[in-house]
Amino acid sequence: MIIKHLKQMWTWFWSTTTIDEQVEEKVSVAKKEVKRRVKRVKQELQDVKDASEEVLSQVKDVAGAVKGSKRKGRKSNKTVNNK
Repeated sequence: MIIKHLKQMWTWFWSTTTIDEQVEEKVSVAKKEVKRRVKRVKQELQDVKDASEEVLSQVKDVAGAVKGSKRKGRKSNKTVNNK
């Protein structure tokens, strides 16, 4: 009789561990999602950095235009037709 109760207790005890396994699985999934999001945020921050460098370059060009310097870079192929 005692052995029967011990077996029932043992079975009950091991059946409760599934909650731990479920939590562990959810934590694992959340960890992967966080890693994915961190990677995407890093990519977007790099894009912002590149864009801000381009903006800074353009601001310098505007400052040069205000000072009266000539435009740098390739010459325009547009022809002006005054009719």
